[in-house]
Amino acid sequence: MAYETLLFEQRDGISFLTLNRPEKLNALNRQAIEELRDGFERVAADASARVVILTGAGEKAFAAGADIAELSALTPVEAEEVSRRGQDLFDRIENLGKPVIAAVHGYALGGGCELAMACTLRVASEDARLGLPEVKLGLIPGYGGTQRLPRLVGKGKALEMVLTGEPVTAEEALRIGLVHRVVPRRELMEAAEVWARKILANSPVAVRFALRALHQAGELPCSKGQMLEAALFGLACATEDMKEGTRAFLEKRAPKFSGR
Repeated sequence: MAYETLLFEQRDGISFLTLNRPEKLNALNRQAIEELRDGFERVAADASARVVILTGAGEKAFAAGADIAELSALTPVEAEEVSRRGQDLFDRIENLGKPVIAAVHGYALGGGCELAMACTLRVASEDARLGLPEVKLGLIPGYGGTQRLPRLVGKGKALEMVLTGEPVTAEEALRIGLVHRVVPRRELMEAAEVWARKILANSPVAVRFALRALHQAGELPCSKGQMLEAALFGLACATEDMKEGTRAFLEKRAPKFSGR
């Protein structure tokens, strides 16, 4: 697929996906959703692509929500289909099996905030503003926001953010657990890459297993989650990466993981 709303680059095991509609504050229209889907499917199918950094082009926004012009013309049936399409994409991102780092700057509102929440880790610049303002348009969050936000920040804070529609600053987002780190704007991509390279130094198999276990943590009773953890721990012990990692530790050297 030839991209018009997305920039796609791969370098040293990192895939860089950049929403590229800066004149529209990187709003998520139907084309952007489809191109994002294609980009993440490329990453999923490429064994050499181990970490993703997702950001937005321009100086003003990570992604300022859905395309309001498109939304205003939808019938109820079409609107439900649009919601499901976005939810499916964000579920795919969340369950990619590879860490996705959102580098958030400027506005991350509505669908843009929901996109960031679907990512594994979130680093924000000091100028970032994150929120779900859909009620101001007579709507509710439709790309998973009502489900992911309370899991990240708690039901009380989620209710406040969704019902007022007011965004939070980067520092407040850090305080409530909506983002993991806040840095100056000029350091945003560098901070995301530092995270990515720390992940790249680890076993790809172990990272994938850890992601699977952690994603199930909120969905299963603790006893069932621990059964899954034990099963994945056992599988990890059968990998070449485990043998290499433990051997390297004992030999006091850096491991060379193969992903097998």
